[in-house]
Amino acid sequence: MKPTELRNLTKDELLDKEKGLYAELAKLNTQRYTGNVEKPHKFALVRKDIARIRTILNEKKDK
Repeated sequence: MKPTELRNLTKDELLDKEKGLYAELAKLNTQRYTGNVEKPHKFALVRKDIARIRTILNEKKDK
């Protein structure tokens, strides 16, 4: 996701996206521990998206 797309979302939409990304990360972690990871690069992508969302939420909090 691009930061410009995320900045156009409301706070509630960002929180929903963050919750969904945490769920996806948990699913990936269960795949990791069972040894069935199809796309290992997704770990980094999901973590970066979570970081982007948290950064934008912090920016909106200051306003």
